[in-house]
Amino acid sequence: MNKRTLLQFFHWYSPGDGRLWKEVGEKADDLAKIGITDVWLPPAYKGASGAASVGYDTYDLFDLGEFEQKGSVATKYGDRAALENACRSLTDHGIRPIHDVVLNHKMGADEEESVVVRRVNSEDRTQIEEEDVRALAYTRFTFPGRQGKHSEFIWDKQCFSGVDVIEQPDETGVFRLMNEYGEGQWNDEVDDELGNFDYLMGADVEFRNKAVYEELKYWGRWFSAQVRVGGFRLDAAKHIPAWFFKDWVGHMRDAIGTDLFVVAEYWHPDMATLANYLELVDKQLMLFDVALHHRFHDASKAGGNFDMRTIFDGSLVSSIPDHAVTLVDNHDTQPLQSLEATVEPWFKPLAYALILLREQGVPCVFYPDLYGAEYSDKGEDRNQHKVEMPAIGCLPKLIEARQRFANGSQVDHFDDHSIMGFTRQGTETEPGCVVVMSNGEPGHLSVDLGSNHSNAVFIDFLGHKEGEVTTDDQGRADFATNGGSVSVWVRKDVLQSA
Repeated sequence: MNKRTLLQFFHWYSPGDGRLWKEVGEKADDLAKIGITDVWLPPAYKGASGAASVGYDTYDLFDLGEFEQKGSVATKYGDRAALENACRSLTDHGIRPIHDVVLNHKMGADEEESVVVRRVNSEDRTQIEEEDVRALAYTRFTFPGRQGKHSEFIWDKQCFSGVDVIEQPDETGVFRLMNEYGEGQWNDEVDDELGNFDYLMGADVEFRNKAVYEELKYWGRWFSAQVRVGGFRLDAAKHIPAWFFKDWVGHMRDAIGTDLFVVAEYWHPDMATLANYLELVDKQLMLFDVALHHRFHDASKAGGNFDMRTIFDGSLVSSIPDHAVTLVDNHDTQPLQSLEATVEPWFKPLAYALILLREQGVPCVFYPDLYGAEYSDKGEDRNQHKVEMPAIGCLPKLIEARQRFANGSQVDHFDDHSIMGFTRQGTETEPGCVVVMSNGEPGHLSVDLGSNHSNAVFIDFLGHKEGEVTTDDQGRADFATNGGSVSVWVRKDVLQSA
C-alpha cells in the first residue's frame, strides 16, 4: 500500500457555485498519480448560510445538497449527486474520501422556544450565575424543507447545553440552558481553556441527551450508506466530551470498517494535554500536530536566526508519532482566518520535506500550497485585504518523492544551526534518498551512506541544485543545498531505470 498522504482539498475561501465536488472528480486521476492516498473533503451538509456556507455553521446533517433549505438546494460545493460522483471518482482511483464531521453545534434554527437560561462568565465558564432567566432562543430545528426524509428527529431546547443569543431580554453572551441534563453544569472531559471549553458557538449540542447521542450515531451509519467513506476529520474536539468521540468512533468502526482513518482537530500545542486526550479516547484516533505547525510558522518568520536543530521540539510527531497528522497550514491558519499563523512561502518546501519524507507521522497537504489561491476579505483592522497564496512549485515532486524514495530507516543529521537534513537508507527493493536543507546560507552535509552506495552518482530530484554528486569508495560524499532551500538527492541510476 502507498504511504498515506492526505490532501485537504479546500480552504476557507474555496470558490462557491458548486464547483468543488466537480473539481475533486476531475483531479482524482492526477492526485493518484503523484501519490495522494486520502482526500479530506469539506463539510458536505447544509449550513445555516446555505450556498455561502463553508460548512462549519451546521444546520442539517441530513441535507447533502438535496433539499431547498437556507435559500438553496446545493451547498457551496455542489449538490448531492456531485458529491456522490466525487467520492466515487476518488475511490475508483484508490483514494480514500475523508469527511469533515461537525457535531459540536447547530445554527440557523427554524423556530424560537421559551427557555430558562443562566448567564455565564465568558472568561471563566465555570462561573454560572444562580439566577434563572426566562427568555426566547432559537433552539428548535424542524427542517421544513426536508419534511422528515432520512430522519424525523426534531431538535429542541432539550438537545442543547448553551446558546450565545437570547431574546426578551435581548442579550448576547454565553448562556447555560437549564434543562434536565447536567444539573446546570457543562460537560466534563472537554478542554479546560476558559475554565471549561464545552461551549463554542450557536446552539451547543448536549451529548448527555441519550436521544441526541443515538441520533448522531444513526447519522454516521446513514451517511456512510449514502457516500463512500474512508475516514473522518472530527471538528472542534476540544469542545466535545472525549467519552462521546470514544464511543462514536468505535461505533463507526463497527459499522463501516476497522480500518477507518480518523483524525480529530484538538487545536492545542501542549503535549501533555494531547497525550491525556488520546488516553481518554482509548487512542482510537489521530490528532493534528499543532505544535509543529507553530514551529514552522516561527521558523519561517525568523529566517536564518531560527535554530533548525529545534524544529521538532515539543511536537506531537516527536513524542507520539503513531497518532500525529503533520501539517504546514490549513483553512484556519491561512491569512485572515481565526487561527492565522501562516507559514511563509519560502519555508514551505522545507516544511513539506520534513513532513513528507520522514518516517514519522501522516502528512497533510493544503490545497492552496498545491494549486495556489487568491481571495480578499476584511482583516482585524476592518480593511479589505487581497491575499495571494502561491502554489509551491516543488510540492508535487515532494509528494512523488514520498512514495518513491522515502524508504527504509532514517538517520538524522541535525548538527548545525542552519544546515540540516536526514537520510532514508532504502531497502533491498526500494531506493532511499538524502534530504538536505538550509534556512540561511548555502551549505552541505557530509554523509556516509555505506559501501552499498560506493562510487554512486546522485542528482537533486527537485532540481533545485544543479550538477551531480559522486560518492567515494566507502559511499561518502558532501550533499549540498542552496540557501533557504531544500534538495532531495537520489541515485541517478534509479531514476534512469524507472
